[in-house]
Amino acid sequence: MAIPAWLTIISWIFIALGLLSAAAIVADIYVLGYREHVKIMEAVWPLTALYAGPAGLAAYLRWGRPMSRRWMTARNRGMPGKPFWAGTAVSTTHCGAGCVLGDVIAEWIVFAAALHLLGLALPAEYLLDYVLAISWGILFQYFVIAPMRQLSLGKGLRLAAKADVLALSAFEVGLFGWMAIYQLVLFTSPGLPTNSAAFWFMMQIGMIIGFITSYPMNGWLIRRGIKEVM
Repeated sequence: MAIPAWLTIISWIFIALGLLSAAAIVADIYVLGYREHVKIMEAVWPLTALYAGPAGLAAYLRWGRPMSRRWMTARNRGMPGKPFWAGTAVSTTHCGAGCVLGDVIAEWIVFAAALHLLGLALPAEYLLDYVLAISWGILFQYFVIAPMRQLSLGKGLRLAAKADVLALSAFEVGLFGWMAIYQLVLFTSPGLPTNSAAFWFMMQIGMIIGFITSYPMNGWLIRRGIKEVM
């Protein structure tokens, strides 16, 4: 099925919204000086905005900027509290950011190297997406857990893996399910090439679905004390 012109137009609109939202967050952090209390969140918020667009920007303004030292100093306040559902949502963005970074890198590697398994690109995408998503996700979690608990590298990585593997896997379940739908059902031969706007719009949708499927797991991990609330 050929890519309809209207889909290409819509795809570019949503990609542009994601890029502009991410750029606005980067400018707010590094130009206006709203540096995050938890440094890794300075990467998490822009990565979230890449797929969530204006919703990601709004979440940053509501829960990200108030965690900056400049915000707290200007108002002579400590770190603001947030309801459990909001803390879980922010923790899910943290988990999702590792997945997003891993997925973006993996998709371009599979495309550039023309990797296939069982005659299809999708299984190769699944394998590399998951490996890189887990790797980046654990690294992101390490930079939360290790400074908070003053852990060594080895122990920090072990606890980061324990905290995030289930949450990361839940994110990928949602994303991978959507990837199967749009690659095997909605757009069969010749499919959506990775270098098309429509492909990345579909990935934005998949990442939003991944956020939804990961949210309950993040809540459970936080309640069990396995994962830190953000």
